[in-house]
Amino acid sequence: MKKSQILLIYTGGTIGMKEDSENKSLQPFNFNQITKEVPELKKINCVIDAVSFEKPLDSSEVNYEFWEEIGDNIFDNYYNYDGFVVLHGTDTMSYTACALSFMFRNLEKPIILTGSQLPIGMVRTDGKENLITAIEIASAKRNNESLVKEVAIYFEYQLFRGNRTTKVSSEHFDAFMSYNYPALAEIGVEIKYNLNNILVQKSKQLTYNKGFNPNVLVVFFYPGIVINQILKLMKDNSSNVIILYSFGSGNLPSSNELYSFIKDVTNSNKVFLNASQCAAGSVDQNKYEGGRLLRNVGVVGMKDMTIEAIIVKSMFLLNKFPNDKQKFLEFITKDLAGELSE
Repeated sequence: MKKSQILLIYTGGTIGMKEDSENKSLQPFNFNQITKEVPELKKINCVIDAVSFEKPLDSSEVNYEFWEEIGDNIFDNYYNYDGFVVLHGTDTMSYTACALSFMFRNLEKPIILTGSQLPIGMVRTDGKENLITAIEIASAKRNNESLVKEVAIYFEYQLFRGNRTTKVSSEHFDAFMSYNYPALAEIGVEIKYNLNNILVQKSKQLTYNKGFNPNVLVVFFYPGIVINQILKLMKDNSSNVIILYSFGSGNLPSSNELYSFIKDVTNSNKVFLNASQCAAGSVDQNKYEGGRLLRNVGVVGMKDMTIEAIIVKSMFLLNKFPNDKQKFLEFITKDLAGELSE
């Protein structure tokens, strides 16, 4: 079988750091010499090209322009390679995975994001294993077709659908979880692909759409919150989409003022979305009285989507339908890239 051609894109993050021998500071290394750092890559049946962002970015600095830069790099090279591995800081990796999953539709090739908790130049780094396996997954084929045809995150022996992930630890190597969707592959002595869980594309016609509108507000509710302060925040805010980060299956404190405000404002161009603070499970606005009241005043329950996916999808759809609230509502609860269970 012909060797797979893989493009490795270093955008920033801990994985690409190496300790300077003189001042002991961490600095990005030259990814064109990646096989010197990780000689095991020579044993994988693929050809690896590497590109690095001119200014590698700490993941806490990531924004939608950065997502588009990654997307452009992949799209410009899409027909020259069989798979793509994006090296990214862990803190916002889930957001970037969501963005790429909405930008690229009908993928026939894998886009695998990975990173590490320790720099690749350190003795106990998790970066080498993550990088090696991510490249192996990106190059995996059956009958000359890629096994994975979606945006995924590989981290610590598990491959997850990217737009289903959440970072759950800042110190353990198994830093990511996918609570509402099973793993795409589990890695041990062998890579065991769960083929029934991998996204089946609806068409072979690739589409690439970029563009995000960041006009989104997230309101976090907690016991004892002062409702009047929340009302003032929402009244003074120009955001088109307000995400209510609620309790349990989608419940908020009882407040006639809050419900009345939402009812009045939803008659305008604003949209209210209901997202649960629970990492696992789904928003069900029919389960309790609080949820039903929110549904009755026009709040839309976001099912089992992660908060990362809700935010990024809202930004994506706001850009596509800036003045069409009905179109936004039609697509926000529609599964676009495997981000929710319908």
